[in-house]
Amino acid sequence: MSYEVFPEEELQQRLASVRRLMKQLDLDALLVSVPENIYYLTGLDHWGFFACHVLMVPAEGRMVLTCRAMERITVENQVSNADFHGHGDSEELSDYILAILEDRGLTAARLGIEKRSLFMTPRIYEMIIAGASQADWLDGSGIIDDLRLVKSPLEQEYTRKAAAAADAGTLAAIDAIRDGASDYEIAAECHRAMILAGSEYPGFGPFIRPTTRLGEEHTTWRGDVFHNGDAVFLEIGGAYRKYQAPMGRLVYIGSAPAGAERSAELAITGMQAICAALKPGATAGEVYQAWKDVADSAGLTDYHRHHCGYLVGIGFPPSWTGGSMVTSLQPGSERKLEVGMTFHAHSWFTNTDVVDYFISNTVMLGENGAENLTQRTPQTLIIR
Repeated sequence: MSYEVFPEEELQQRLASVRRLMKQLDLDALLVSVPENIYYLTGLDHWGFFACHVLMVPAEGRMVLTCRAMERITVENQVSNADFHGHGDSEELSDYILAILEDRGLTAARLGIEKRSLFMTPRIYEMIIAGASQADWLDGSGIIDDLRLVKSPLEQEYTRKAAAAADAGTLAAIDAIRDGASDYEIAAECHRAMILAGSEYPGFGPFIRPTTRLGEEHTTWRGDVFHNGDAVFLEIGGAYRKYQAPMGRLVYIGSAPAGAERSAELAITGMQAICAALKPGATAGEVYQAWKDVADSAGLTDYHRHHCGYLVGIGFPPSWTGGSMVTSLQPGSERKLEVGMTFHAHSWFTNTDVVDYFISNTVMLGENGAENLTQRTPQTLIIR
């Protein structure tokens, strides 16, 4: 049974783009171990990436994928553009990589290897480098990552489906919030709605927590029970064909404190400023400054954040940011924005001189500017 995520023509175009960049760096081959990048080039979609996979991309000829031998059936069902070499669990993956390099006459070549990878352990890396000590090794991190930032029409379609699922999950989570509800109930309803709306497992599970834990950036449900007067933080991402679409809302229970309406308006104005600044050719730093100008206009001149959003796309656990790095809309960034980029845009005002409120959306950059893909969920003050 075959499983085709990407048509062959699109995979060929991606490989050709990678090889053009390799040629600019005079690389004879590139060893790829970031799961998102292997998926981008082959379509391999499974949970087996917890054990290191290495895709050898030669300047010419077929690619070779090396991972545990037990993944053979999955690879044969899903991957048509790379040869498979499976290693036993008592064998060293590095030995197989070195044998492939020797077979291709590449042990003394100019080689790239992704150093910025969560899954290639220092041990594996050191054994490969030591075994091909005559090679000229370069850090190949970022070569494929940067290509992935700009999405094809098919990738944009997948992102829209992920965003629709995120909206469904967020609306269900909001509907489950009430006096006496536990975060288990909210998480369950969120998951149910997202999955029925077409979501696969996202890079991050939903973040659901009380505002007493607002500063715990990456914690989620754990058995808290909410009551009138509490606020619930929601940050939820849908996923379709591994394309991630995160969004977030803050929900008050029973009533909101005085000043919350102003805070909601501020967050909405900030989101509008971000979307207005997201234009082809603009820089990431300019987008951040547009959001910061909104904060400054409200008298929050001393309020700064590390970013007002970041790029999203393909994502495997443990992240929806697409690997071990975050490519942000951050102060001073000169990164040029291009049509086809997708962002998790944040308008976040917490621990300031105004009442806590925030919204975040998946926003796609098109020829005519930014498009909010998660707009079904209200951005206005939400009280349950």
